Amino acid sequence: MHPQPPRRTTHAHGTPKNLLVYDRWGRFGRPVVLLHGLFYDRTIWWPVAAELGDACSVVAVDLPGHGQSAARGDNDLEALARDLAVLVRNLELHRAPVLVGQGEGALLADAFAGSYATRAVLTFDEPAAPPESPEQHRAIADLAGVPGPYRQFTEARFDRSVLSSYRCWYGSRTQPRAGKRPCLPHLRAPARFAATLRNLI
Repeated sequence: MHPQPPRRTTHAHGTPKNLLVYDRWGRFGRPVVLLHGLFYDRTIWWPVAAELGDACSVVAVDLPGHGQSAARGDNDLEALARDLAVLVRNLELHRAPVLVGQGEGALLADAFAGSYATRAVLTFDEPAAPPESPEQHRAIADLAGVPGPYRQFTEARFDRSVLSSYRCWYGSRTQPRAGKRPCLPHLRAPARFAATLRNLI
């Protein structure tokens, strides 16, 4: 008889104005915090979290204005990193987390690591510049390699107000990347991606 994988539970952290909603798998081990990019939500991490099993305690967070997390008028990067640090501390796992950031989530992962104890940071699909519109964001996303069963997790919810509230994250990044960019490699091969994370734990 095989042991059952950890069940996903959904939690909320913060006040109604700065509410962060997150899913959690596992209660023990090192925290692995998964951060999505612009227009996605925490569900893009479900296949990878399922593959990690009980190797760690996985947390997939909805960024402000995405999924079930409250929108904020000012998405200050340092303030959000601070809120994320409080969330991680409240997990009471007493170990420095591994941060994984996709797209704009990579910028948050780097900001967190610059101020708080961190075991490792893994980022991908980092934006070269803010997209000029949701349509441009859609046009440069290369989803061709995502297998059929995982396509349901690639559905982006395009919102111009969300785009404007995150422009401050890009700093001096102004040059758009030419052509298609690799997108969501963790959905192209979730088991392989989870194995990479296990090596970081």
